[in-house]
Amino acid sequence: MSTFKFDGQGTARLRRVALVSVSFAVLSVAGGCSSIDRLTQIGERPRLTEIDNPTTQPGYKPVQMPMPKPEAVSYAPNSLWRNGSRAFFKDQRAHQVGDILTVMVSISDQANFANETQRSRKNSEDSGITDFIGAKTLGTQALKVLPGRILTADGTASSDGKGSIQRQETLQTNVAAVVTQVLPNGNLVVEGKQEIRVNYEIRELIVAGIVRPEDIQSDNTIESSKIAQARISYGGRGQISDVQQPRYGQQVMDILLPF
Repeated sequence: MSTFKFDGQGTARLRRVALVSVSFAVLSVAGGCSSIDRLTQIGERPRLTEIDNPTTQPGYKPVQMPMPKPEAVSYAPNSLWRNGSRAFFKDQRAHQVGDILTVMVSISDQANFANETQRSRKNSEDSGITDFIGAKTLGTQALKVLPGRILTADGTASSDGKGSIQRQETLQTNVAAVVTQVLPNGNLVVEGKQEIRVNYEIRELIVAGIVRPEDIQSDNTIESSKIAQARISYGGRGQISDVQQPRYGQQVMDILLPF
């Protein structure tokens, strides 16, 4: 009779195999790729996303914006200084695809709104016959046969609505972005992504938009408020974010239930 002994690594490997088997079993019943990923990462740190080219992503689309008419470039004669340059020999600011610049994200928004609406309306309709072709001359018996009030309708409606919004957001951080496209008028399309993992939680910052070269400072930085069509995302994923989110079943019920 043979016996099997497992060391610490063997036990951990067996436990991981069991978790993967359970994951596939749950997949066959419930389905869902996201559930599989979460089950296979039990006890593991969230994986960092690999560095890749944003233009090769499946959902990537080149930006198209209204362009002005091209203008001829003029140079100052007998001058060593190049127009638009902030350095004597070469402009160190980002200006072509692949260049890197630093985006200084500074968001400090505060909004307070208070609205109140009141409305009241009252309608009354009354119609009838008081004297039908000289009915009064026929006596009281004839008046009993003739109709009186034919239609009487009353309506009343009122509404009172109040609403208020109070929001305050503050975000201060920096992120390096890469120039992914140069538009015909010289504007730059930039995109940057930053991921930071602390223990079992990943914080990611995504910045994308259109930058005017004149707004890039001499130290190759630009403020987020000067980015057109700016898309800024700051969030996280991991064990803490997972606990803060409602379960999938609860989210489905919140969408489907009308009450």
